[in-house]
Amino acid sequence: MGQTARVSAIAWTAAVSLAAWLWLLLCQGFFWRTDVRLPPRREPAGWPHVCVVVPARDEAAVLPLSLPSLLAQDYPGRAEVFLVDDGSTDGTGELARELAARPGGLPLTVASPGEPPAGWTGKLWAVRHGIVLARARGPEYLLLTDADIAHEPDSLRLLVAAARTGGFDVVSQMARLRVASLWERLVVPAFVYFFAQLYPFRRIGRKGSRTAAAAGGCVLLRADAAERARIPDAIRHAVIDDVALARAVKGAGGHIWLGLADRVDSVRPYPRLHDLWRMVSRSAYAQLRHNPLLLLGTVAGLALVYLVPPAAVLAGAVTGSTPAVLLGAAAWLVMTATYLPMLRYYRQPLWLAPLLPFTAFLYLLMTVDSAVQHYRGRGAAWKGRTYARPGAVTDEG
Repeated sequence: MGQTARVSAIAWTAAVSLAAWLWLLLCQGFFWRTDVRLPPRREPAGWPHVCVVVPARDEAAVLPLSLPSLLAQDYPGRAEVFLVDDGSTDGTGELARELAARPGGLPLTVASPGEPPAGWTGKLWAVRHGIVLARARGPEYLLLTDADIAHEPDSLRLLVAAARTGGFDVVSQMARLRVASLWERLVVPAFVYFFAQLYPFRRIGRKGSRTAAAAGGCVLLRADAAERARIPDAIRHAVIDDVALARAVKGAGGHIWLGLADRVDSVRPYPRLHDLWRMVSRSAYAQLRHNPLLLLGTVAGLALVYLVPPAAVLAGAVTGSTPAVLLGAAAWLVMTATYLPMLRYYRQPLWLAPLLPFTAFLYLLMTVDSAVQHYRGRGAAWKGRTYARPGAVTDEG
């Protein structure tokens, strides 16, 4: 009787996991599709003035691969670049000036705002300083891009044309992350896949939808929309600043768009599992608003959706439960099928798709570790700074 009950419980759990996957497949904004690219666009009659703001902290290793691509933008209108050196100790500012000294290219201003005051993350304090400098020039658009992002020569032109054509206040592209090492192959495509599952791109661009997100590596933002949404002051303590920015702009009535990039790439390497672990764990618990109940729910959800299918197949094979094997295999098959488009987008071998449960288990551990580090006082740590949760910061209005 006890054995039968256990077998039945395994089969029922596998059935719930399969039901969850069918819902995700059909009802979660078709998150698994990778055809959400820059929307239809036409070149405007007149090209608006754009200021590019690049916050940078200890980025000397990647700057030679990224900054020249910004300075070499083939943009018909007026454009200029502001690199804000956020307290670097590796000569980032000096290197930026050297790179800009080469003949041709967009004009570059290098500035430093000093240490951020209480209640500000370093990146957003640097962004604020860059936006203040840019606003003195009267641009119509701001391009916020990270120091590890390389742009093809027509990137800015395509972004502006898309924003003008679609009437978007934000046009953001999820830069194609570097995938070279074994761990990058296992973890990086899944990172974008999970992000799209949380924030389906199709819903973000739909007027009236409450879903809002952006990708901080490449955000073209209308200057007047930034003022209406009080960017970046309204999100000054946000660790996940790109999602916070999108929510603030959408909350102020803005129209936003997010999709995958074809011509914008991250050049930052994450060769070891430790590097990827830090990238995820530094902000995972912040994504859950530092809420233990949300953490428990997330762990349970990840286990049910990603770990139960292979576990049911294995347990069903051991106990001789055909329903458990069939239901678990069906859920695993749907999971694998939804992951294939992302692997194709990243030009990775398709045999990695059935390994998604293993990668999801790594993300589960990273999320738990993020919470552990938070309660040890080391949460949201990045390049020598550790940030308190927003509730611990006095609101200055």
